[in-house]
Amino acid sequence: MLTLYYARPSLYARPVWLALLEKQVPFELIAVDLSGKHLESEFLTLNPFGHIPVLVDHGFRVIESQAILDYLEAKYPSPSLLPTDAKTLARVRMVQFVALNELLPAIAGLLINDVATLDFQYAHVRTLNTLSFLESMLTDTPYVAGDQLTLADIVAGTLIPALPNLDISLTPYPRLNTWSQRLLARPTWQEIQLSDEEWSSFKRHMKVMPKIWQRRRRQRAASLTQQLVNFEVSR
Repeated sequence: MLTLYYARPSLYARPVWLALLEKQVPFELIAVDLSGKHLESEFLTLNPFGHIPVLVDHGFRVIESQAILDYLEAKYPSPSLLPTDAKTLARVRMVQFVALNELLPAIAGLLINDVATLDFQYAHVRTLNTLSFLESMLTDTPYVAGDQLTLADIVAGTLIPALPNLDISLTPYPRLNTWSQRLLARPTWQEIQLSDEEWSSFKRHMKVMPKIWQRRRRQRAASLTQQLVNFEVSR
């Protein structure tokens, strides 16, 4: 059986979680404490970079969310989450990676920074700019690729429905709003839905996490430096 190391609110782990549910592949969830446990030796044996998610398939380990999604698509091709037509595939990949590379960092900026800061304002503008682009990528079809649910819907669909919880209204983006509501109605999205209390806890957590991670990374850097020194001495 597959094992997914994840955290319920993680914006990187949730697409993998959704893909597993959509493909109806049996799997086990193991929660990772992101308050610093992910930077301790036990988890670092799974992922030396301390990131989630991690997928383990009968001893074969896959790190990085997009690599895991591609692995699942290749190993469990039905139902398919990628189209084969060149233009439709390009549309799917554009939405998928714009959501990952533009929208997700913008959301992190909204979560981490105080409203009065320039960093928050930049994250806000970046979010709206990305939403405008994604709105233009949707048509009147149910999903990005038409009638087929794809990785574009899964990746972007773990981010955009969460924006109202960050005081970003989807009303100015009618296609995204309709698409978002359609996704939220799917049983798989309902299964991973965070409660209001979980969202509030996650937002509070994100405010303090950069300081915790910075301290843990300094400790980790010191440890790695010492390991390198010991290695050079022993040569």
